Amino acid sequence: MTVTTDAQPVIWRVQDGVGHLVLNRPAAANAIDLPLARAYAAAVDQAARADIGAILLSSTGKQYCAGGDINAFVACDGGLDGLIRELLDILNPAVARLAALPLPIVSAVHAPVGGAGIALALCADIVLAAPAMKLRGGYSALGLSPDIGASYFLAHRAGAARAKYILMTNRAIPAEECLSWGLVDELHPQEALHGAAATLAARLAAGATAALGGIKRLCEDARARDLPTHLEHERRHLLRCARAPDSREGITAFTLKRPARFNDPRID
Repeated sequence: MTVTTDAQPVIWRVQDGVGHLVLNRPAAANAIDLPLARAYAAAVDQAARADIGAILLSSTGKQYCAGGDINAFVACDGGLDGLIRELLDILNPAVARLAALPLPIVSAVHAPVGGAGIALALCADIVLAAPAMKLRGGYSALGLSPDIGASYFLAHRAGAARAKYILMTNRAIPAEECLSWGLVDELHPQEALHGAAATLAARLAAGATAALGGIKRLCEDARARDLPTHLEHERRHLLRCARAPDSREGITAFTLKRPARFNDPRID
């Protein structure tokens, strides 16, 4: 197990095959400043190199993530573009790298999320939330446009029309509406959320890693391909899985009516 201290703005630890990436700046609503951005990128680097089968994203405190740190924006004294450039140089590649990892990513959104925090929550493959969760764009109220993938993940999950509505109106979207719009996949009572997310992440981590990574990549790339091209990509990945021991284990376990014991490494 790898553990950082609670004083760190981002906690990274590995437990039972699951990597836990936790935003940990609760006194500041987990708002993103340069130290948090650097710690987040470092955690993603560890995730990319770790021997894990899934990742669970979460945060501490009364908000999941409020977005960019407004106090830091004020303190930069007219150098906002320079500060934002520095933040994006750190976070853009980190978010892209995390989202592209060939393994399942689950997020547990227990509380309100806004601005850039939207990207840090919705970059997961499966998003679980509590009733206290609500989502608010917030960018345009500050005269800013979205960053680190907030518009991308909103549009991919809810469609362009709803993404524009969220980001232009800044209306707080409650958890039930987020569920109906496809922004989150499941709602759980507050006290049960983290347990449900951890259980799901552990179950996915124990799954056939190469197959799950292939499902992720195929689904993400589907919109950008025509059907014949996509069918060929499906064919290649299925044949690669069929040659791996995990497929033989899965079929044997199914015929013997026992749980499968998968252990193939992920395919990058």
